[in-house]
Amino acid sequence: MEMDQGRIKGEDSMDYVYIGKIVNTHGIKGELRIRSNFDKKDLVFKPGFTLYIGEGHVPEKITTYRVHKEFDMVTFEGYDNINQVLNYLKLNVYIKRSDLELNQDEYILDDLIGLNVVENGESLGKVSEIVYNGVNILLSISGENNFYIPKNGDFIKKVDLEKGIIEVKDAKGLIL
Repeated sequence: MEMDQGRIKGEDSMDYVYIGKIVNTHGIKGELRIRSNFDKKDLVFKPGFTLYIGEGHVPEKITTYRVHKEFDMVTFEGYDNINQVLNYLKLNVYIKRSDLELNQDEYILDDLIGLNVVENGESLGKVSEIVYNGVNILLSISGENNFYIPKNGDFIKKVDLEKGIIEVKDAKGLIL
């Protein structure tokens, strides 16, 4: 199985997207704390949606969901005791890419990794990773110069997944 910047592709070309990690339990009734920076939480953290746990991608259907502090809290169908979910502690959480119901022009942040960043026809580098600094989402750009572009704001003009480019404006000013 090969890892592709947060996405895991198996032999059956099923595409799994990393969305977070189970960091602890909460209470005694099998509720789990997930730390997630996934940008489309409203599409996945809801009752009835299936999450895939650990390297084996064990499917688990969400029964309840709520936010508590900075955590996404879930219970899974068929689990009502802390002892039943202890084996999920510290495991990564994935979704199937095909389960996301995105419109034609929508994307997830992981889709930006590897795209060429262009300003006025000049390539500035490629997106190497997505960085969450607690306040902003930053695109880490690797090229002749390494720098960051805030996802929020006026720097990104257009994302074209088909052409593999992100058109930006005034981004050269961010290069140190």
